[in-house]
Amino acid sequence: MEKRDAIATFMDVALTAARAAEAAGEVPIGCVVVQDNAVIAAAGNRTVRDRDPTAHAEMLAIRDAARKLRSERLVDCDLYVTLEPCAMCAAAISFARIRRLYYGAADPKGGAVDSGVRFFASATCHHRPDIYSGIGEQTSAALLRAFFAGRR
Repeated sequence: MEKRDAIATFMDVALTAARAAEAAGEVPIGCVVVQDNAVIAAAGNRTVRDRDPTAHAEMLAIRDAARKLRSERLVDCDLYVTLEPCAMCAAAISFARIRRLYYGAADPKGGAVDSGVRFFASATCHHRPDIYSGIGEQTSAALLRAFFAGRR
């Protein structure tokens, strides 16, 4: 599989997790952690279901991957998420030593990668992953717009 095809495939898995989150009444954000071209963890947002403000898709997928790999360091792993990570999730990505971050839609209000605080550009950031934005951006953004339009 070509790298471009693999990236699209993994973002499709993240989008599937986002749609499942939406079906459960959650904000439709999905995330996967990939190692050696295989998905090792996938999650959608669960803040409402878990009554947990930290139950973002990224946090859940990172926790699951760390458990499965029996390591707090995910140095050979890539993370795909449908929305630009917030500051909390960017910090978790850094602490986990995620190798590459791929994200879909930008989040000018709550994002912390290319928007807002730009966490990885901070002098105090422990680890900076390679960052690839705009992967599946239109689909990710449309999913979020439709979700919030239905709530208004």
